[in-house]
Amino acid sequence: MTGQAAPNLHTNILNRIANELALTYQGVFSAETINRYIFESYVSLARTAKIHTHLPILAEGFAKDRLHALAVAEGKVASPVPQVLFICVHNAGRSQIASALLSHYAGSSVEVRSAGSLPASEIHPLVLEILSERGVNISDAFPKPLTDDVIRASDYVITMGCGDVCPMYPGKHYLDWELADPSDEGEDKIQEIIEEIDGRIRELWKSIQLSQN
Repeated sequence: MTGQAAPNLHTNILNRIANELALTYQGVFSAETINRYIFESYVSLARTAKIHTHLPILAEGFAKDRLHALAVAEGKVASPVPQVLFICVHNAGRSQIASALLSHYAGSSVEVRSAGSLPASEIHPLVLEILSERGVNISDAFPKPLTDDVIRASDYVITMGCGDVCPMYPGKHYLDWELADPSDEGEDKIQEIIEEIDGRIRELWKSIQLSQN
């Protein structure tokens, strides 16, 4: 992937981001790898984005997270806390709820990611609203496609109705949660889904804590 794959309006911005990240990861990843990650991340997000104005910022965050995950997976960066990944189809409801709640309860004691096999263009508005009412703010979150680097970096991989899209790697804890999809549901049903996920997250967090002792 090269800078030519992004709109000319954003190419210079993406090149600047790549140059800054190359300094951050000097001696860890090549400039070519970082450049590829930046532009791949941009193009991946552009496929579903409704508005492209802020895409370079989103691509920067997505690429940073992927590069960190790759560094963890390859043993180039130490991972002091468990890495947890939630996957659903659209990364607009279930996996966003789960990742937000685990981050809310565990704080910096875990590193949490989420992704979708077919990501939507935005998080379900009612999910954002109901979580906010519970004191969980995910206004900065956005749907992201599933990538191999984040799977490889994870200690726990929890899937939610996304079939067999997730590769199986040895040494990881895989869980599959059967949950209703909030995408076409109203407020009451989404409240029920969030309550069910909340209970599962509390149990998962207890299990992770026990495994660390």
